[in-house]
Amino acid sequence: MSEKEKPDTVDRLVEAYERMLKRTHDTIELAEKETVPAFRELLHKARDNMVELGELTREEAQKVAEYVERDIEDAAAYIAETGEDLKSWWRFDLDMMEQRMLDVFSRVADQTSVQLHNLAEQARQASLYNAGEVAGPGTLVCDSCGAEVQMLKTGRIPPCPKCQGTELKRQSET
Repeated sequence: MSEKEKPDTVDRLVEAYERMLKRTHDTIELAEKETVPAFRELLHKARDNMVELGELTREEAQKVAEYVERDIEDAAAYIAETGEDLKSWWRFDLDMMEQRMLDVFSRVADQTSVQLHNLAEQARQASLYNAGEVAGPGTLVCDSCGAEVQMLKTGRIPPCPKCQGTELKRQSET
């Protein structure tokens, strides 16, 4: 485990993920009709704000921003491609999630799904999740053995419980 991924940092990054997602949502709500570049700019502003406030180092903030962008793009691409809702993307009962996270994540993903449709192909190609990264709730599947890893809340992605594989993909109902 690297110096930056020790347990005290893990909690900081998980909490930062949720704060960054919330701040991104708040900013997006003010500019719903913006394009994908505007979405990225808003996410970068939230990232930079967290650095300026001393909440995260620049490197940590960049990593968390990439995690938030990956999850939102993945959810938005799924919604745009299938017309399904986030319940299908997460693959478990929404009652299990904190209502606050559900509200924030749903609004961000819904608001960006149309804008991110053009990134669907890019999101599919970059859809690998790696053990140790931070991700939002959902079911991930080991790329090596197919075992499922259910994340009920934002947290570090664990290695596969069956084979210790470190590359996983988001599984959704299709």
